[in-house]
Amino acid sequence: MPMSTPASTASPQPARAAPHGARQAIGSMVFTVFFMAWTFFYAIFFVVACLFLPFRGRFQLGRVWARVILTVLRWTCRLEHRVEGTERLPPGNHIVLMKHSSSWETVAQALLLPRQVWVLKRELLWIPFVGWGIRQLRAIAVDRGGGSAAVRTVLEQGKRRLAQGDWIIIFPEGTRMPPGETRKYGVSGAMLAAATGKLIVPVAHDSGYYWPRRGLMKKPGVIRVVIGPPISAAERNPRDVNLEAQQWIEAHSGPPGAGDPA
Repeated sequence: MPMSTPASTASPQPARAAPHGARQAIGSMVFTVFFMAWTFFYAIFFVVACLFLPFRGRFQLGRVWARVILTVLRWTCRLEHRVEGTERLPPGNHIVLMKHSSSWETVAQALLLPRQVWVLKRELLWIPFVGWGIRQLRAIAVDRGGGSAAVRTVLEQGKRRLAQGDWIIIFPEGTRMPPGETRKYGVSGAMLAAATGKLIVPVAHDSGYYWPRRGLMKKPGVIRVVIGPPISAAERNPRDVNLEAQQWIEAHSGPPGAGDPA
């Protein structure tokens, strides 16, 4: 009788990430060229269309811009994302503090959360057409070196935007940070929450490990976005609120595969 072959006892090998070879380099280059061209030419169309649209319609057009970019990113660089914790979003409109380590979240934020306005550096408004389009989206532009004046701008304009029913998204680090690093969070978001009775919603992600803040190469994979439990600022020191949000965000922002902290 033929002898049966014994089953292999070797341990299964973990799946390896796709190699970052020529295909990934070409895909990253193609995506970068598309990103820049699409943003510029779509901005021209967007500025003209905004002459005839209320804010709700403008924001929906902004989402089209973002959705196309993320679709092309998936095709060219094999980079996708998944979102966890959407059930934690409270009813109404509130203030989001989001990790900032890549250009990815500046695009994806339009799709991750309800109708929103962004706090951003004023220099972006100076870009022809793109800056004009940003103005049409009610962005709150601040001078990053303005100190207390920048905080007052966020408080004054933020109260109006919240009263209009919009969420406000803030990158409290103020600039893109390398993966695994952070800096002192700006306090304007926590102060705005304390002044308006709104909640702080922390949002973490690991995009910086896939789309570095410098360089063209994008790594294939799945960016993990985690929406955290809302934080109340009522009758609390804004700096304590800020610290709580920062600790949660940094603990849930990677590296990929690390899982949630115990």
